[in-house]
Amino acid sequence: MGILDIFGKKDVSTDLSKDVPFMIRTEFTPYHLKSMEQSKVSLNIGVRNVTGEPVLGSVVVELPKRLSFDSIGASKQKEIRLGMMADKEEKNANVDIYGGTGTDKGTYTLTVTAFIHYRDYGHVINEVRKRTALEVI
Repeated sequence: MGILDIFGKKDVSTDLSKDVPFMIRTEFTPYHLKSMEQSKVSLNIGVRNVTGEPVLGSVVVELPKRLSFDSIGASKQKEIRLGMMADKEEKNANVDIYGGTGTDKGTYTLTVTAFIHYRDYGHVINEVRKRTALEVI
């Protein structure tokens, strides 16, 4: 008998930390970024809760060098707080990704990490990462 059983609470933190908590879907609009000029694409992120429990979720997107979340090239990481997500609920977020005059042709790898939080956004129970490729032509 656990301590939470005395108060009638169900401890699901061990179950949430075992399995994959989210399914992540990513899509670029347009599909590629132009090299050596100021251009941008929009990254659409879909996060679906597959834990079987309501959870507090957030997403962090990390960019490689030469890409940025702003037109001046200063921001390389962005956190999006999704709030409470019911079981099987999907939430979407859009972020703009900018390239500049120093962005060469090639394939750039972005990392999208979805987190399950406990109580507030400062405590993490589990995470899942997805790497996606952005083509610069």
